[in-house]
Amino acid sequence: MTAPTGSVLLAGAVARLRAAGIPDPQRDARRLLAHALEIAPGRLTLVLPEPVPPAAEARFAAALDRRSAREPVSHIVGLRTFWGRDFRVSRDVLDPRPETETLIEAALSAPYSNVLDLGTGSGCILLTLLLERSGTAGTGTDISAPALAVARENADRLGCDGARFVLSDWDTAVEGRFDLVVSNPPYIAEAEMPGLAPDLAFEPRGALTDGGDGLSAYRAIARAALARLAPGGRLLVEIGPTQARAVSAIFAGAGLETVAIRPDLDGRDRVVEARVAAPGT
Repeated sequence: MTAPTGSVLLAGAVARLRAAGIPDPQRDARRLLAHALEIAPGRLTLVLPEPVPPAAEARFAAALDRRSAREPVSHIVGLRTFWGRDFRVSRDVLDPRPETETLIEAALSAPYSNVLDLGTGSGCILLTLLLERSGTAGTGTDISAPALAVARENADRLGCDGARFVLSDWDTAVEGRFDLVVSNPPYIAEAEMPGLAPDLAFEPRGALTDGGDGLSAYRAIARAALARLAPGGRLLVEIGPTQARAVSAIFAGAGLETVAIRPDLDGRDRVVEARVAAPGT
């Protein structure tokens, strides 16, 4: 029997993923077929007319099984692109998302030399900030040892020598001060969890929700920022699109001044920028 071509397999895969309710079946099917063929996604169109080897066809079928069960594509292929770089991801870390690039853009708008990333996960924020600015250094903390293993792997893969990673509940195992503190904490309220996309069931629950009102992490981050920010330093946190006012109030109560609320590309509030309030303000 003649092996099916890539075009034939792709058409069947798109139909299957569409029937499974996948939002963008064409994109996901193409990414998974490229992965199964062990080629760069940009080369897929060139090889679609060719027969697919049996081993690659089997890999593609297994990948489709996983995606049809709503496992994220990034978990299947093991990589997620963030700010132009591929980061290793697994079920131990939050999958980097485009809206988090709003935080990167905000951080790059001013100088920094020493960064503290609270709840670093895959390390995508810290490593991006260090790689975008030569000569900088930073520390990423996480309460999850498996997450830190992924972050260290990413640092090694990307050749980022200035990063260190510490097992810590926020900043409790950290010393010193930093001119930039960043965090993408768990900000989804427990009551909102049942309404999330099925793909999120494959991500660590503790990276998504605090099990309460979605704001407890910001209370801890505010305390950490007061202890860890150098004079004139900045705090940047990602937020849910309805949380800007509540997070700003938490920061104000802790002695932090909100400098800006930055929207993502969809126009939703996404990042709160703060600093230690000046005396008398």
